Amino acid sequence: MERGLLWLPLLVAFFWLAWQGSQEYQKVEAYRHWAQQFARAKYDIYAVLGQKDDKITWGKPTTKGPVQLETFSLLDVQQINLLVDDKPVNLENIPQKGRLIELEFLVNPDSKSVRVPFTEIPLAANWTRCLQAELETFKSGNYPI
Repeated sequence: MERGLLWLPLLVAFFWLAWQGSQEYQKVEAYRHWAQQFARAKYDIYAVLGQKDDKITWGKPTTKGPVQLETFSLLDVQQINLLVDDKPVNLENIPQKGRLIELEFLVNPDSKSVRVPFTEIPLAANWTRCLQAELETFKSGNYPI
C-alpha cells in the first residue's frame, strides 16, 4: 500500500501533463484552421497574429479558436516598434533576453497604441522588420490593394 501511495502523485502528474498537452494541441489546431485565411500568420502561447494585405488581426489563442480578436489597417499605423521590457529596441542590436516582448503599432495620434505580445525576441524582431517594410511600401503607394 505504501508503494501505491508513492506512485499516486506521479500518476496524477502524468495525467495532468497529458491533459495540458491535449489542450495545447487543440489550441494549435484551432489556430491552424483560423490562419488559413491569412497570407502571413504566427502562433504562440500569448497571442495569434495574422496579416492579409493591409489588415492585421490579432487575438488570444483558445481551444475553440482565437478570441478577443482586433483588426486594424496598416494604412492607419504611423510607426511599428519592437518593445522589450517596455523599452524600444534597435533592430540591429536586439537583446538576448527580456521578460516582456511586444510588437507595438502606433496608430493615429488620437488613439492608443496596439501591443501584440510575443514569446521570443528573434521572432518578434523578424515580424517587426517585415511589417516595417510593408508599412513603407503602403505609405509609398506602390502596393496594389
